Amino acid sequence: MPDVAQILVVAATARELAPAEGWRTLLCGVGPVEAAAATATAIAVHRPAIVLHVGIAGARHASGLEAGALVIGSESRYCDLGGGDLAPRRLDGHAALLAAARRALPDAPLRVIATSARVGGSVECDVEAMEGFAVLRAAQLAGVPAIEVRAISNAIEEPDRARWHLDRAFAAIVAATPALVRECARSAGDA
Repeated sequence: MPDVAQILVVAATARELAPAEGWRTLLCGVGPVEAAAATATAIAVHRPAIVLHVGIAGARHASGLEAGALVIGSESRYCDLGGGDLAPRRLDGHAALLAAARRALPDAPLRVIATSARVGGSVECDVEAMEGFAVLRAAQLAGVPAIEVRAISNAIEEPDRARWHLDRAFAAIVAATPALVRECARSAGDA
C-alpha cells in the first residue's frame, strides 16, 4: 500500500472530511482567508508531500452537473480580486495529481473551479466554491503539489438553501476521498 501518511487532506467543514485512514486531515474553515491561513500553518508544521483539498461546490444550471456529481479541478481561479494583475488569479492543476484523480474517479469531469467568498461571486466558471484557490495557493507558495476535488451540492443560481442537496454532496465527497488519497500517494514520486 502506498504511504498515505504523506498526504494532507484539507476540507472547510467536518462534514466534508472523511475519517482519516492513516493520512493527516485539516479543517481549514470556510472562506478563502481562513483556508489560506490554516493551510499555510499546517504545511509549515507537518510538511506534507501532497495536499488534497476536498469539499462541496455549486455548479451553474447550464453546466449539466447534478447534485452529488464529483468534479476534479483542472484549474483554480480566484474571483474576488477584480481586474488587474496585482496578484495571481489562476493556478493550473498539477499534472501528476490530475492523472491520479482521474484514475480514482474516472467518471468525474475536469473543470475549472472558481473561488469566491460569496455564493455567486464568480461569473466565468461552471463550478464555484469558497476555499480552493486559497488552499492551492498556500501549497504552491510552500512548494507542495496540490489538487482540488469537489462534489456538487447546489445550483449557483438557486438562492434557497433548502433546495440544495448538501447531504448528497457530503456523502459523495466523503466516499471518494479514500480512493483519491491512495492514488495521490501512488503518484507522490511524480508530484
